[in-house]
Order: sequence, then C-alpha cells, then structure tokens
Amino acid sequence: MVWTHCDTLIATQHCAVIMVDVSVLPTKDTYTQALYIDDPAALTRLCADLRQRPYVAVDTEFLRERTYRPELCLVQVKHEELLACIDTIAIKDLSALSELLLDESVTKVFHAASQDLEIFYLLTGKVPTPLFDTQVAAPLLGYNEQIGYANLVREYLGVELAKTHTRADWTRRPLPEKQITYALDDVIYLEALYVDMHRQLVELGRLAWLEPEFADAARPEKYSRPAGERWKKIRNVQRYKGPALSIIQALARWREIKAREINQPRNWLLKDDVLLNIAQQQPHSEQELTHIRSLERKTRDRFGSEILAIVDAARKETPEPHPDFTKKQKLNAANLARLQLLSAWVCQRGHELGIAPALLAPQKVLERMVTGRGRDALHGWRDPLLGEELSALLDGRAALSCAEDGLHIELQ
Repeated sequence: MVWTHCDTLIATQHCAVIMVDVSVLPTKDTYTQALYIDDPAALTRLCADLRQRPYVAVDTEFLRERTYRPELCLVQVKHEELLACIDTIAIKDLSALSELLLDESVTKVFHAASQDLEIFYLLTGKVPTPLFDTQVAAPLLGYNEQIGYANLVREYLGVELAKTHTRADWTRRPLPEKQITYALDDVIYLEALYVDMHRQLVELGRLAWLEPEFADAARPEKYSRPAGERWKKIRNVQRYKGPALSIIQALARWREIKAREINQPRNWLLKDDVLLNIAQQQPHSEQELTHIRSLERKTRDRFGSEILAIVDAARKETPEPHPDFTKKQKLNAANLARLQLLSAWVCQRGHELGIAPALLAPQKVLERMVTGRGRDALHGWRDPLLGEELSALLDGRAALSCAEDGLHIELQ
C-alpha cells in the first residue's frame, strides 16, 4: 500500500470477520478505500460529505505525556465507504472538523469516549453531541463493563487486532504505512460494532436506556474542572485541616494555572506528594525549601519565590471545607444478610436480562439500600427493572424461592 497526498484513494485489504451481518464489514473479497487528509480544502470536502450522513465513527491518536493539554495528532473517521485519516498536525485550520463534530444531525460514535471528548471539547469549546459510546453500550448486551476496544472487537466480531503500535509516536511525519493502517482499524471495526449493537439495542428496547449515560458524558463540566477544584483530586487530602489544608488548596490552584500556562503536565511542575510535604512543613524561606523532600532544584530555582508567597498567604486563610468524604459503613450481620439476599436476586435478574449484575445494581448501591441510606439509589433504566422488587425484599413484602431454573420472587 502506498499513501499519497490529500484525497488520493488507496485500496487497503482487510480480513474476513464473523458473527455479524457481513454487509457492514470489509471482507477478504472487498476493499476499503482510504483518504489521507492533510490540507484544509480536502478536509472541508470530507466534512461536508460526512455531515450528510446519519452517523460517523470517530477515533483519535494523541500524545499527552509531555504537555498539559493533549496534543491531537490524527483523527480517523468512517461511514460506510468513506474512510479517512485527518492529519491534524499538518492542518492548522480545523474549523470544518469542528462543524462536523458539533452537527446535531450526525451521531458521533466512539469507544471509551472520555479522552476523545476532552480533546474535542478543548478544540471546539463544546462536547460533540449526539454521541454513542460502544463501551457504555456493551454491558447492555451482556459484555463486561469497561471492556477494552480490542477485547470487544475480538468477542463481538471475532477479529484479533494488532497491538504493535499502541505506544507509537503519533507526532512523527510522515507516518509509516503500518501505523496508519493500525489507526484505521480502530474506526473500521468501530463502525461495525455500532451498526450491529444499535440494531440489537433497538430490538431489545434498550436503546433509550443509554440516553442518560450519554447525556452525562456530554456535560461540559466533566472536561473543564476549575483550577480551584483540583485539590479535591489529591489522594488522602481529607487527612489535612487548618493551615495545611489551606496551603494545599492554594498550591493546587497555582499549579493548575501555571501548568496550563506553560503547557506542561501538572506533576512535572509539582508532584502531589511534594505539594503535601510543603503543606506539612510550611517553609518560610528558600533555605527551608531545600529541605522539602523530592522538590526538584529546577522547580525550586524557577518557582521558589512564588511557592513561598503562596504558602505565606495561605497559612493565614480559612480553608474551604472538605467534600463529604463518607467513610464506608461496616455492615453488621443483619445488613450483610440483607445484602446477600439482594445480590442473589440481582444475579438472577442479570442472568435473565443478559446484563452484568455489577452494571444492573453496583455493590455500593446495594450497600446504601440495606443501610437505609438510599432506597431510591437505582436511577434511570435500572429502577423499573429492579427497584420495586428490591424494596419489597427489604420491607418483607417479597420472598425468594429456589427452583431448578433459578430463583423466583413472590410479591406479597
């Protein structure tokens, strides 16, 4: 295969697959033509075409190890015969791509969408909608929660994907042919997954169950956490109070703003454990800063005066209150028995519905129910399937019986 400039058509052959309608997949007897888009005019034509389609499978390749913001290197898109790699390093004006992503008439299909959505939120200032995430949908068809793309393709389509380029340098130009082919596989099989999963979900009456999940994924606040909130993500921060907590909050905010400003990973600037050490020791001078464990000299030399000023000001402030860090409640014998009862029925219903029990009613939800902290803890599509039955079991208004074909519930 030889890749050429812009929108020259290149034939690439893919292996046969099984377990789904072969009309939605390339087979050993058919070829998929691929476009390599590296100029704005070609991108405009491609996106104008895709905006006439009902959906588009989308994947990205990016690097974020050396920067605060992920560096978008490649976007792969597919709808039926139209397959393309968009070189987002070569093309500086991505407005046509933004218009496609924000077109409400086109469903954007992803697998494990969160990182892709974050990148596109940073690109466009909005979250692409409507969207469909095959990782979120898979458990409603009997697959494991959080299933990876390669595992889903293998289990659903019977195709073993190559893993040779999972750690590739996507900033390299020109990209090697094998690397481009690897990238294209992500959307070729993603479209196949979407087409058949969508059909099955419609047939089972479960497509609407996903709407709250996708609406939650599209909330902008998931991708734009304020700098002042970042301290809440620091491990064990709930152990601190008073001036130490105030310093943690101020340093975390400063670190976030500074890392964003210089486009450097926050932990390159100041690791969490170093930040906590500073809050504990509360240094007053540059000499005292030298005693902070693991604080790199280059950070101390470049930002030492700023850090000292922040510490000095913050120790005089009242810290923000902690979030509600509710400790896990240890179950007594009675509640443990109730939990086992509910879990047994959830397993039975999961088997009947072909849905993983952990997705149907997570353990933490059941624990909240048996301790009286959340009788209404089941939300969305889960409540009509299980809510009344679980409440009845807890209230003594129902009983379980065991038969050869499994458990049965009798409502009183």
